[in-house]
This record gives sequence, structure tokens and C-alpha cells, in this order.
Amino acid sequence: MTVATGDTLTRLREQKPLVHQITNYVVMNETANATLALGALPVMAHAREEVEEMARLAAALVLNIGTLSPHWVDAMLIAGRVANEVGVPVVLDPVGAGATTYRTATAKRILSEVRVTVLRGNVGEVATLVGVDAEVRGVEAIGAAAEPAEIAQAAARSLGVVASVTGRVDHVSDGERTLAVANGHELLASVTGTGCMSSAVTGCFLAAKPAAALDAAAEALAAFGLAGEDAARDAKGPGSFHVNLYDALAALDPATIDGRARIS
Repeated sequence: MTVATGDTLTRLREQKPLVHQITNYVVMNETANATLALGALPVMAHAREEVEEMARLAAALVLNIGTLSPHWVDAMLIAGRVANEVGVPVVLDPVGAGATTYRTATAKRILSEVRVTVLRGNVGEVATLVGVDAEVRGVEAIGAAAEPAEIAQAAARSLGVVASVTGRVDHVSDGERTLAVANGHELLASVTGTGCMSSAVTGCFLAAKPAAALDAAAEALAAFGLAGEDAARDAKGPGSFHVNLYDALAALDPATIDGRARIS
């Protein structure tokens, strides 16, 4: 593909899109700060009484099932239907799908009742949703019975989404094209919420490039992976890496990012 991550990032920072996130207690602060650092605007509204109105105002909606409860599920469904109605792209992060019946059933329900644009999860979560044997321990993927690229393609075809499967190498597929994204650093796995941050960043890029979801999803992972590489450069461990990550997102340079993005 012709990498246009720099152009998308420039557009994002010029437009400052509002990204509505119904996410989990563990990562609210992290994903909001990552969204701001990148150049977009976060809003973390999850009350059923206001999500419909907020979804109409947003340029993208991110649904994250990390800390589920019934009223949050209701809010996600309400917001997702409204987003579909007004043409706002939707990202679903099925955190921990495969670990418990409730999580798996909730992710499948959202996929059946909301037209999801991008499904962003780890290999175990996405494999579970397409019926491939996988092991998910808590919210971490331990393994799956197929290759990540195959799982991404299968999910895209069977669920009608762009499937964004993250791991050592990320794979993004619309069922026809499958892109590999090789940016990132092992310290990303040492900080809680980096997967959720990548979903938030995906929402940001989709808001700036809604007509090309596959490219936007791949560019988002490349940008986030590059920020991870930059954050690790002077990090002494997970704590300093976490702080550096926000600085690195803010410092991403649209003029040089395409030359560094490893998308194939």
C-alpha cells in the first residue's frame, strides 16, 4: 500500500475530532490522555441518559468491554445504533472475549446489533469471536489455533468488519486485503491499557479518514507502534516508558512518519 500515515495525522491534528469512548475504569485516564496527546479530543460519556446525544456529536465511537456491567452494555448498544444512524465509524475492543461467557456473549451481541467498522483485539479475543480455538487468561491472549493473519481475514469476512489483530506483528484485514504492521516495542506489553490505547488511536485515525477504514486502522497501529519505539528509547522500565509514551504520541512527526512506518 501507499503509506499515508503522515497525511492522516496532519488531518487529524487540524480537525481535532471528538472521539467518544465508552471504555473501562482501568484505562479511562490512559486512553483520554493518548487521544489528547495524538491531537484529537476525547469524551468519556457512558450514562445511558446522554450517550445518544454524545454519539451524534462525535466523529468516531470506541466501545471497550473491559469492565462490564449491564447498564454499560445498554449504553454501548444505544450509542452504537445512533452512530450507525448518523454515519459515525465504530471501533469495538472485545477485551477478554473468550475468558468468560458474559464477555464473549456481550462482544457477539454488540457485533450483531451494531455495525462495527473496526474490531480491534488481540489474537485470542478475535479468534474466539470467529470460532477458532484460543486461550485467553483474564484479558491476555495466550495463544490461538491459527495464524494471526488468517484470523484477521476470517474475522473480516465472517463479521463484516475491518479486523485489527494486534500482537508482535499486527495484522489488519478487510477480508480481501491483509496488511502487516511491524512497528512497536516489547515494553508496550508491560503497561496496563496499551491495547486499549491502540483502540482509542484507531478511533482517532478513523475519525480523520472514515472512508478508508482498512488504511486508517493500519496507519493507527503504525503510529502507535512508532510512539512505543520512541518511548522505549530513554525508558528505564515500565514507569518511565508509560510517561514517555504520551510525549512520543505528541511528538510524532507527520513529515517523517511514513518513512518509519513498517506496513506491508
